[in-house]
Amino acid sequence: MKRWPAPAKLNLMLRITGQRSDGYHLLQTVFQFIDLCDWITFHPVSDGRVSLQKPIPGVPESDDLTVRAANLLKAETGCEQGVCIEVEKNLPMGGGLGGGSSDAATTLVVLNELWSLQLSREKLMELGLTLGADVPVFVYGYSAWAEGVGEKLEKIKLPEQWTVVIKPDCHVDTKEIFLAKDLTRNSKSIRIADFIAGQHQNDCLGVVRERYQAVKDALIDLSRFSEARLTGTGACVFAQFDSEEAAISASESLKNKWQVYLTKGENESPLFSKLKSSKYIS
Repeated sequence: MKRWPAPAKLNLMLRITGQRSDGYHLLQTVFQFIDLCDWITFHPVSDGRVSLQKPIPGVPESDDLTVRAANLLKAETGCEQGVCIEVEKNLPMGGGLGGGSSDAATTLVVLNELWSLQLSREKLMELGLTLGADVPVFVYGYSAWAEGVGEKLEKIKLPEQWTVVIKPDCHVDTKEIFLAKDLTRNSKSIRIADFIAGQHQNDCLGVVRERYQAVKDALIDLSRFSEARLTGTGACVFAQFDSEEAAISASESLKNKWQVYLTKGENESPLFSKLKSSKYIS
């Protein structure tokens, strides 16, 4: 029985350029995957039901994003197959690494293959967007320049750098940040060339740093080693390094105080690397 990766993502930049009438914010952001993953195993069942092997305490099974994704595929295609979903959770929840969205995307992509549904990548991205704004990029499967609410994606090749991620001991409420009166909502749009030249501000940073002392402290500690940045609305902060040695050194120095992950950037999602090496995708 194969285990399938659901990788984390980082927002290497996040600009808020406006707000739609429905309240959604218009963004420019850059997504890159890292090799830190949840792992998902799909166990076939004969009764047509979708269930979780180990439901998350306090979360109704029907609300879990993997269950919702599987049921969405069944509703869309009329598929009568069932599955019991086993999730090995490694990505911190509420950290801005996209764990729940990635789990949902892996469920959509893999069950589309296992159930022989033959939905296109574009259709899966469209379905994914109904589950969350970050789901499409995980279905897309490659580092991307993103606009709109994060669903308009353009492939971008980035340096695959060693990265240190810190997860402060707090949960940042994304809704609270996007509702904040002091959030910048009128940043000027930039081009990919501007990002590559070094413009990688995160418009949520000031608001999050002001409200969450643990995030502020983590940024200060990490910035001793390299430029420290916030991914999404946090709480995770990260820094990229030019060498594995420098990243290991920073990680070792920080791990006694913080929950630290030593990772590496990857342009192709580990999910699609694995799919290509399996019998499911050419």
